[in-house]
Amino acid sequence: MEYRELGKTGLKVSRMGFGGIPIQRTDAEETKKIMEKLAAEGINYIDTARGYTVSEEYLGYGLEGIRDQFVLATKSMARTKEAMAKDVEISLKNLRTDYIDLYQIHNPSMEQLEQVTGPDGALEALMEAKAQGKIGHIGLTAHSTAVFEKALDLDWVETIMFPYNIVENQGEALMKACEEKGIGFIDMKPLAGGAIENPKLALKYVLSNPSVTVAIPGMGSVEELEQNLEVCQNTIKITEEERAEMAAIREKLGNSFCRRCGYCAPCTVGIDITNTFLFAGYLERYDLAEWAKNRYSALKVKASACIGCGKCEERCPYHLPIREMLKKCAKDFGE
Repeated sequence: MEYRELGKTGLKVSRMGFGGIPIQRTDAEETKKIMEKLAAEGINYIDTARGYTVSEEYLGYGLEGIRDQFVLATKSMARTKEAMAKDVEISLKNLRTDYIDLYQIHNPSMEQLEQVTGPDGALEALMEAKAQGKIGHIGLTAHSTAVFEKALDLDWVETIMFPYNIVENQGEALMKACEEKGIGFIDMKPLAGGAIENPKLALKYVLSNPSVTVAIPGMGSVEELEQNLEVCQNTIKITEEERAEMAAIREKLGNSFCRRCGYCAPCTVGIDITNTFLFAGYLERYDLAEWAKNRYSALKVKASACIGCGKCEERCPYHLPIREMLKKCAKDFGE
């Protein structure tokens, strides 16, 4: 197993880590088996979040007795000091640990980032938790390139998590900047949220990029873990045949895959287009229908509110048929 320094944190992490979204659909006992297999194979980076329902709790159970073998990371969408302080305590309790290696501000918008870093913002709570030894390092996750770029200039940001895969490469230049600034880059959605059906090829592509510190494919079983391990245990050299297959994947998904760049905004009627498509991806590909529906239901304006003006499509750099995609979302979610 290859290991990398996670930016300036001083933490040494396995090149492939464990993404904790899919274990919501399994159980605590299966999670324990996965954790034991991770330890045996030398995979030491684990990612979860307060928003992943039972993920933290299952991991807490699965890590009992072997916690010290892992770099444990979680995250919260809390934006205020009070809410973040509460979430840190819940995470510590759920994960059955007295410290968390990396705690991340989870997917803030540009406006929310100002709130997070302002008076009584979530960052204050994380700084206090770090001073108390409850967390070791602070990072940020994003789906927006604008937030990613802004985060590069924030001196408290030690790691950045962002999507990167065969289809989504809009962050490549910023990833290189992470490497140059000593900020650890954590690759989320290496399989494009399950849209890429060849996991070996997807991971090979991601891990061939030296700007990726650690990739965190979601895994819900020992079998999925073993499949992904095959890539990590072999020399990563992409063949011409594989490059051709990657090009075919881009062509197939390119006309229907939202990169969440945000250029389509603002919607005339206030639809959060990128998050609508994000939740639709969870509904279609993660086998987490109820979780996806709950997150979609929290959106203030639903896909069904689309008036078909087409302004979003004019702004989309990937020329996606956004209006038709929103109609499908409205149908699939029932509103």
